[in-house]
Amino acid sequence: MRLIQHKREAYWFYRFLSLGYDRWINPLFWTPAMRTVALTPARLDDRALRVVDVGAGTGFTTEGIVEHVDAANVTMLDQSPHQLARSHRRPGLAACRRVEGDAEDLPFPDASFDRYVSAGSIEYWPDPARAIAEAHRVLRPGGIALVAGPLRPRHRVGRLLADTWMLFPEDEQYRAWFAAAGFVEVSAAYAAPEWHRGGPASYGIAIAGMREQAVFGRANGAGATGATGAGATGAGERGATPVAEHFDAPFTGREKLRFAGRFVAGSAAGAAFVPIAAALTARERLARRRRR
Repeated sequence: MRLIQHKREAYWFYRFLSLGYDRWINPLFWTPAMRTVALTPARLDDRALRVVDVGAGTGFTTEGIVEHVDAANVTMLDQSPHQLARSHRRPGLAACRRVEGDAEDLPFPDASFDRYVSAGSIEYWPDPARAIAEAHRVLRPGGIALVAGPLRPRHRVGRLLADTWMLFPEDEQYRAWFAAAGFVEVSAAYAAPEWHRGGPASYGIAIAGMREQAVFGRANGAGATGATGAGATGAGERGATPVAEHFDAPFTGREKLRFAGRFVAGSAAGAAFVPIAAALTARERLARRRRR
C-alpha cells in the first residue's frame, strides 16, 4: 500500500490539510465543473432520494448533491472530525446529517440508501474492494453507487509521486471492484481540471453501478421473491471479510516509528503535487488570456 493509504496516516494528513483545503488545495484538483460531470452517473433525479456521501470531508461534493436532493435526506460520513467540522461553514448543508465512520465498515443497516456517493476518498482506503462491497450492502435494490477518484498518472514523475503518496488505481481496477461487489449496469464518466492536458480519461474517473433489482418468481425455486446481487449471494454482507485496518488499533512503539516515516514521506510526496498543479493552472490561465 502507498504511504498515506492507511487510516491513521490519512486521519492526521487531513488534520493539517483541512486548515487550507477548501481555499488552496481543492480548487486545483477538484473543481465545480468536474463535480458536475462526476455526479451525472449517480442519477440524482429525485429530491426525495436518500443519499450517503462517504468521505464527505468539508462538503464540497455534498454541495453538488444537494443541488438535486433535499439536504435533510443526505448523510455525510467521514473519519475526520476536522473535515466534517469545516463543512458547517457551508450554509446549504445545515440540514445534512453528519456521521464519523469508516468507509470499509459503514455504520448503517443493509439497504439504507437510494444513492451512495464517494468522491476523493478511495485514495486512502486500505481495502477498496471491501469499501465498495459495503456500498453495495447499504444500497436498496435498484440503488446506485458512484465512486469518483484519480487515475494512475501516465507521466513518469507523476507516477512516482502518486505511487509514494496514496492509491491511484487503473481504470480496470475500479471496474473489477464494482463487478466483484455485484454491481450491474456499470458506467463511467471522466473529468479533469483545466490545467491537465492529457485528457479527462487520464486524470479522474467517476464510476457508477446499480445494485440489481429484486427478481420475482425466479426459476430456481427460491420462493415467490428473491434479490439478486450481494443480497442473495452474500458478497455484500457486513463482515464478510475482515477489516484490514482499525483506526483505534493499539499504537506500539514500532508502529509509531512506522507511522512517522510513512506520514512524513507520504505527505512530502503529496505536497509536491500542489506547486506543480498551481504552476500548470497559472500557465493555462495565461494561455487563455493570450488567446482572447
